Amino acid sequence: MRTTDFSKAPDIARAGVMFVGGTRYTSPAAWLRHAGRYRTMIGEMKRMKGYRGHRTYWQPPFTLGTIAWFDTMDDLMRFARTGTHRELMDWVVDGTKNATGGWIRVYSAHESGYTNGVWRAEENVMRNIETFTPVGREEVGPPVQRVRRARRDVPDAGRTGG
Repeated sequence: MRTTDFSKAPDIARAGVMFVGGTRYTSPAAWLRHAGRYRTMIGEMKRMKGYRGHRTYWQPPFTLGTIAWFDTMDDLMRFARTGTHRELMDWVVDGTKNATGGWIRVYSAHESGYTNGVWRAEENVMRNIETFTPVGREEVGPPVQRVRRARRDVPDAGRTGG
């Protein structure tokens, strides 16, 4: 159900910003050289104001990435300025001996979203919203619950009257 109150939702649902990034390392050996720095950086990130959570992902053959959630863009940017993060980024972009590519995207959460059940602040209910969010030029989206069509009796083509 639509809401702007995420106070009972998990930490990452209450985040205002999501960071997604990936680094293509040159080899598993580069991962190992990176591992200690990464653990230190994650420890520092977890202690930062506004930190809500993170996940690490792998994409074959040698890409490791991070998805991280923070309360605000300022909280995320303060983390980016830490010495540990700067050192790690310097190591990553030191030519191509450690990594051959990288990317970052930052997403901002809309004020409203959807919650259900135990994660709903308004009342503990599980149900659909009435209509989908409008797209394009729609003023109102279509109903979420499909209207069931009346079933028509169709005569069996192989039967003869009788």
